[in-house]
Amino acid sequence: MDNEARNEAASAERTDKTKVGTNVWRFAVQTGFFAGLIWIAVKALESYLRLTKVPSGFMAKPFFREEYLDTAAGYWMGWGVFIIFSILAALVYAAVLRKIRGPWAGLAYGAVWWIVLYGMVGPVTGMMKPAGQLDLTSAITDFCLFLLWGLFIGYSISFEFTDERGHEPSTPVA
Repeated sequence: MDNEARNEAASAERTDKTKVGTNVWRFAVQTGFFAGLIWIAVKALESYLRLTKVPSGFMAKPFFREEYLDTAAGYWMGWGVFIIFSILAALVYAAVLRKIRGPWAGLAYGAVWWIVLYGMVGPVTGMMKPAGQLDLTSAITDFCLFLLWGLFIGYSISFEFTDERGHEPSTPVA
């Protein structure tokens, strides 16, 4: 074996040892950010089309006066709070459920968050009326939104960390 072949073999070995997979926490933060950005925009569209009576800034209500949330700055503050919430929710999903394959865990995750927010935390903190007191259109629309939000987070994260194609060698072994 000549010197050049040894150097190539050593270089390939170093490259194999330094290959690193996707950073779980960075990926979860990115996924949560985009989940919050996309789905709060859909929530704003729901409000604009009057499909829900729960405003897009509902998560900021416990921290800010309602008069402030009715202003442009308050509107964007509501977006920011939902994005931060989505990042935290994505980190929780990545820590607990990232190895579960398929879309069902994400759908269930979104449903659980809807139950927590609309059934327990929201009414207690003044974010919204209890789910039973909301009109049917608002409850169904927001439930579907949270299903899709959870699906986005769950399926994005689980696909990244359970996809077997990414672990296959790129060159055929012969």
